[in-house]
Amino acid sequence: MPGTTQVFIACSLDGFIAGTGDDLSWLTSAGDGGDNEGGAGDSDDHGFGAFFARVGALLMGRRTYDVVKGFEGDWFYGDKPVLVATSRPLGEPAAPTVRAVSGSPHELLEAAREAAGDGIVYVDGGVLIRSFLDAGLIGEMTVSLIPVILGEGIPLFAGAARRAQLELLDARPTSGGLVQLRYRPLR
Repeated sequence: MPGTTQVFIACSLDGFIAGTGDDLSWLTSAGDGGDNEGGAGDSDDHGFGAFFARVGALLMGRRTYDVVKGFEGDWFYGDKPVLVATSRPLGEPAAPTVRAVSGSPHELLEAAREAAGDGIVYVDGGVLIRSFLDAGLIGEMTVSLIPVILGEGIPLFAGAARRAQLELLDARPTSGGLVQLRYRPLR
């Protein structure tokens, strides 16, 4: 649905989206491809490709941006508009489509929806996801549970300001022992 705000994220079984020091190496062992029924052409990405094809713009937290900007190779998000929620200057952006935004969650969402056009707004980054969830601005969340326990790191939901009730839309195992959960927050 155009204009909806969605999350598509992986986390460890103990609820972390990154290990200590922003370590993401544990994600590379997250499945071996195979049959995940995620849609055409995405047998290795657990449905991310099909999801990303519907994305009009990304809204990500500054810490997430800094980590992704450090990845080797081409800019991961291609020519999609990427809005980075930050109060600090970005310096040299990772791509011409990257720009800084600031404000309340509602103001950030307004800017992202404008950039997204008819596509969905993809919200990424633990702090930003929690603030959007607290503000009631998440339309849907896909959380892929990776069969690994990190023990410590960057939490996905710990630190949320309020309780959020969720409606389960789908739950399915995928390759490599992942379990993908799709929820809609209840208002």
